[in-house]
Amino acid sequence: MSEDGRRWYDDEAGPLVRLYAMTSGRARPAGGEPFDLMTLVHGCRPPERAPLLSPEEALLHRLCTARPHPVADMASDAGLPLAVARVLLGNLLQAGLIRVTPPVPPAQLPDPRILKRVIDGLRAL
Repeated sequence: MSEDGRRWYDDEAGPLVRLYAMTSGRARPAGGEPFDLMTLVHGCRPPERAPLLSPEEALLHRLCTARPHPVADMASDAGLPLAVARVLLGNLLQAGLIRVTPPVPPAQLPDPRILKRVIDGLRAL
């Protein structure tokens, strides 16, 4: 209850769904490997016998079908906590409804000094 005596959950709040109900009690994605915040998620065309999706899973699938989205943006756009979005994305990945592209590790990115020299060389042309 709040300080003024009202209940925190009341009729105006609408239906309340516990987060563990959306993820079947799981806290980690089905594959065990958590999604990085910047992992790009690409939606795939659902197979003929696609599994029945929850409303949240269907929303995540729709978000990434139009164009790839990072995991962090998908969680935000769907209004879901990041942990819940990761578990639901794991379900979609196992069902073959999405594919993911992990971000490039910083150690594999080109040296910024080299890029600056290339840009300077192009400007000199």
